[in-house]
Amino acid sequence: MRFYDYGEVIDQHTKFVIFGVPWDYLSSVESANSAFAPDKIRKVTSDLALTTEMGVEIPKLDVIDIGDISIETDNVKKNLSNIEEFVDNIYNQKEDIIPIMIGGDHFCTYPVFKAVNKKINNKKQFGILFLDSHLDFYNQWDKRVHSHATIAHRIFDLEKMNNSNILIVGTRDIDIPELELAQKNNISYLNAYLLQEYGIEKYTEEIINFFNKSGIYDLYISIDIDVLDPSVAPATAYAIPGGFTYRELWILLRKIAKIFSIKAFDLVEVSPNLDLANNMTSILAAKLIVELISFISKNKI
Repeated sequence: MRFYDYGEVIDQHTKFVIFGVPWDYLSSVESANSAFAPDKIRKVTSDLALTTEMGVEIPKLDVIDIGDISIETDNVKKNLSNIEEFVDNIYNQKEDIIPIMIGGDHFCTYPVFKAVNKKINNKKQFGILFLDSHLDFYNQWDKRVHSHATIAHRIFDLEKMNNSNILIVGTRDIDIPELELAQKNNISYLNAYLLQEYGIEKYTEEIINFFNKSGIYDLYISIDIDVLDPSVAPATAYAIPGGFTYRELWILLRKIAKIFSIKAFDLVEVSPNLDLANNMTSILAAKLIVELISFISKNKI
């Protein structure tokens, strides 16, 4: 099963490549099974209509799905290396392609981002937008530096990454130690409650202004499904109230894709075993992915 039954071979016309990272070993929640999300999100697309909300014909988008990366569950070092090499190989086939990763827990973002970052010529104009209910800025979690609770910190530690090219949006469940770390390092974040105070248009403008002020034009977007309110996306390990609606996030992504050049994106932390019988979270995830592809595709023409 492939995402919307797309092909699986990169050619000269390919603009987007989807792949899965079926790995949740670095989650802090045993009940989560986000390793099964890539397969589940693909499967639900077989029952979805073949146009986006704005009438784009989904089969005509220049997308392929090359399947999942092979994972050895508890071999962290090898998996991180293999994921980075996997993305490197994608670029070796087509340099201007846009990788799209479906996780897995949020630490799957780390090796993918590293590989994308290596391909960016002008590092000064490259940043990352995290959409997440958490800061994920612990330095260690349970004595491990590799954890879905440390992903933002690990990316912050990379060369050329700093507090002017990282923004975390949708936060509403921040622990004291990571709050102190974020404040110490002047990490910028937008709490979810500001959605009600600002409205989605002003909220999105705050994001745009942050990156514009930093001279950022190229973006990697990382979507943790828990940025959404659990009333619309219940299938995640941390169902934190007060998040985005689907429509709010759709509006935000559409505007961001108009303003910035999206070099890659991912969607992580869907746990199919925690979903309702109608698969509403997996369907929402699939819709977000294809809608964002259509936004980017339109703006690259």
